[in-house]
Amino acid sequence: MADGASIVNDSDFLISGSAAKRIAKLASAEAPGTFLRVSVSGGGCSGFQYGFTLDAQRQGDDRIFERDGALVVVDETSLDLLKGSELNFVEDLSGAFFQVRNPNAQSSCGCGMSFSPV
Repeated sequence: MADGASIVNDSDFLISGSAAKRIAKLASAEAPGTFLRVSVSGGGCSGFQYGFTLDAQRQGDDRIFERDGALVVVDETSLDLLKGSELNFVEDLSGAFFQVRNPNAQSSCGCGMSFSPV
C-alpha cells in the first residue's frame, strides 16, 4: 500500500469467495487501486443502512480487508456495527447484490439493506 496502510486479515470483517470475485471484477473495470467501501449510516427502515461504493481514496480511520486480491475498506465507526460480519455476493432469481451477514443485527428489513443493532 503506497500510503503505508496495512491490510487486516482477521475475523473483524470477512469476505466470502463470491464477494471477492465480484469485487475484483468491478474493480478491474475502474481505475487502478479501486476497492469496495462498505459503510453503515443512520437511516433505512430498520435504523441503520449498509452502503456499498467503489472508491479509490482511503481515509485515516479506514481498515482494509483483503481476500484473493479483492480489497474492502471499512471505516472505524462502521466497523463497530459490522464487527464479526461477513460480506457475501448473492445471485438468485431476485437479482444480484452484496449482502452482509451481521451478528450485531437484532433485526433487519425484508431487503436486507438496513438493520437494527443488538
